[in-house]
Amino acid sequence: MRTAADILARNARYFPQREAYVYGERRVTHLAWLERARRLAGGLYRLGLRRQDRVSIVAMNCLEFYELYAAAEVAGYVIAPVNFRLAAPEMLFVLRDSAPTVLVFESQYAALIGQLRPELPEVREYVCIGAEAPGWAAGFEAVVALGTADGPPLVPQEGDYVYLWYTSGTTGRPKGVPWRQRGAWETARSNASVSEFDGATRVLQATPLYHIGGKGYALGAGWMGGTVILQRTFDPLDMLRAIATERVTMTFMVAAMLQAVLDARGREAYDLSSLRMIVTAAAPIPVPLLRRAIALLGPVFSVQYGCTEVGGIATLPRHEVNPNGTADELRRLGSVGHVNPEVDYRIVDAQGRDCEPGQPGEVVVRSASTLDAYWNNSAASVDAIRDGWYATGDIGVLDEQHYLFLVDRKKDMIISGGENVYCREVEEAIAEHAEVSEVAVIGVPDAKWVEAVKAVVVRRPDSALDEATLIAHCRTRIAGYKCPKSIDFVAQLPRLPTGKLDKPSLRARYRR
Repeated sequence: MRTAADILARNARYFPQREAYVYGERRVTHLAWLERARRLAGGLYRLGLRRQDRVSIVAMNCLEFYELYAAAEVAGYVIAPVNFRLAAPEMLFVLRDSAPTVLVFESQYAALIGQLRPELPEVREYVCIGAEAPGWAAGFEAVVALGTADGPPLVPQEGDYVYLWYTSGTTGRPKGVPWRQRGAWETARSNASVSEFDGATRVLQATPLYHIGGKGYALGAGWMGGTVILQRTFDPLDMLRAIATERVTMTFMVAAMLQAVLDARGREAYDLSSLRMIVTAAAPIPVPLLRRAIALLGPVFSVQYGCTEVGGIATLPRHEVNPNGTADELRRLGSVGHVNPEVDYRIVDAQGRDCEPGQPGEVVVRSASTLDAYWNNSAASVDAIRDGWYATGDIGVLDEQHYLFLVDRKKDMIISGGENVYCREVEEAIAEHAEVSEVAVIGVPDAKWVEAVKAVVVRRPDSALDEATLIAHCRTRIAGYKCPKSIDFVAQLPRLPTGKLDKPSLRARYRR
């Protein structure tokens, strides 16, 4: 058997007294974690949940969130997390699409869930985390108390679904991405390998748990019997404090989080010597930011590339992230490394033909973790999945040593005056200016060029950088047709909850 449940059982057997999860004052061993998962799974069974039924959760980061993941893993349920930041109509769409039998929510969302209840006839039971539950919901601890240490009379199978994640919805409504038990098992194994985990690994988790980024590295830590330290939300000083006090060995940050940590006042007061690896992923990290981070925090960075539909795809390991290396090594700081060994990949042109090194094309991949189909969305499945290969929508290019560079999203590429312009290339050129903090490049309608390159820039504090100076800087690094025709300076860029730039909203702002 290859299931996520096997990982929990193995850790309880081999490392019963080793810490599995830490959240505030709560510290739970692997043995206690398995028992808690089984009790919760048993309680949910008593409420009517059965194998492959969905259970959804609307909550901020909390230990109960991970407990619900574990209950699904040991019992063959399917957990369908919901982004708590969604507006009521958006949340209703996700809940109707996933059709949970049981809906778990934090007490702070009771009014919102109460408002949605009449529109959710499939939900038979509601469970409340935290303060006193409303009359129409059971308390979380009361449900745990219904179960036993043996768990429910259910045994998950390799082919069972276990997670149902919803994508960010940057190209329309969110799409449900179902993961099978064997995919979770494979992801745990590969994450542990590429992230260099061992039994002493202590992962700090601060990104949202409703997203794959909140679960993937926890799976990897679990593979080795390691420990996950969970934070309620991201705060740069809280993160630094936790690294120092909990002797964290690994954490994951998107570029915006890393920028906030580097800019945090008082950062020097914290002992970060326990850190062995910081993974940056979710979106390409600007090379100047990566070089600054290495200078301040040391050679602990690994650049990783993946997506919800596949899991991990490619990795630039920390020993290859060298800001003082050869010209080739410096150039590769902008790559996402080599494709991981368990992933098959191709770079293909618009006709589906394989691209040669140096020729941009769409990244197409397959692995044991690749989704079979989107949930309730055959049209999107047909568009994205062919013969087991998943088309990522990312435009990539290989160098002669097959390092993978991501140059744009397929739908974000700008065609200006008949020339293809890749946003990432322009963003990298702009980011090299010392007074630029963040940048996003988009295409905007233009009477002459059809689309024109526009940059939206956040300046570093106290900077007076102007448009003409920054465009002149770009002309020293990229071809003239790639340079921005206009630049707006803003206080901050719009972002999705995952930390990715929200380019659809940015484009909408400039198309009005």
